[in-house]
Amino acid sequence: MARYKLILAYDGTTFAGSQRQAKHRTVQGELEKALRKLGWSARSVTLAGRTDTGVHASGQVAAFDLEWNHGFEHLLNALNANLPVDIAVKDVEIADANFHPRFDAKSRCYHYRLFCQNIRDPLREKMAWRVWSAFDSDALIETAGVFLGQHDFSAFGSPSREQSSTVRTVMSSVWKRLDDEWQYEVRADAFLYRMVRRLVFVQVAVAQGKCSKETVVKALEWPQAKNEIPAGLAPAHGLTLVEVRY
Repeated sequence: MARYKLILAYDGTTFAGSQRQAKHRTVQGELEKALRKLGWSARSVTLAGRTDTGVHASGQVAAFDLEWNHGFEHLLNALNANLPVDIAVKDVEIADANFHPRFDAKSRCYHYRLFCQNIRDPLREKMAWRVWSAFDSDALIETAGVFLGQHDFSAFGSPSREQSSTVRTVMSSVWKRLDDEWQYEVRADAFLYRMVRRLVFVQVAVAQGKCSKETVVKALEWPQAKNEIPAGLAPAHGLTLVEVRY
């Protein structure tokens, strides 16, 4: 018996999020189904982070205990043979017996993709947000920088438990141009519920002239001013969990 650590990738389009639900298809539920076919009988696997309905991952981390005597490669292949086509195990290794993918994480990194175009693009819009009207890319880039450092992000998300801290430390917050697309990279010690989608939505609002960068700064320094920034979330399908560091 050993504790195994997996790196998972999945297309979140048809999942009702990552966390197991009784009546809906989820990433955790499908992984546990595959594990049971390999003799796993524990109560649940643990994941590094909860992703919402429609959110993707290329670096989700899962852990579970399993008695397995056939090597890492055989476990990886056996799991992938029993998983649906929209989930894949990318890597398998043995972890410390006390390893917990969520509580031991030092940081998580997300990418968000968007492009600006007035005509629908059905294929690309599965994985990226089509933004229209046009926006000021310089304003987008400048606004990203205000989130760096330690702040109270209660204007940009909610904690998983009531009365929990809403202070988070952001280590990276940057937009990169990739051909005609923009990719937002944000890394933090932890994230509030729907925080990344909220950050993206507000930055796009600033870039479209619907809000000022100064108003965003005010909401970080004085969370009671959250009603002064536009309400809304960027669509889930543009978001991907890409890495968890320990």
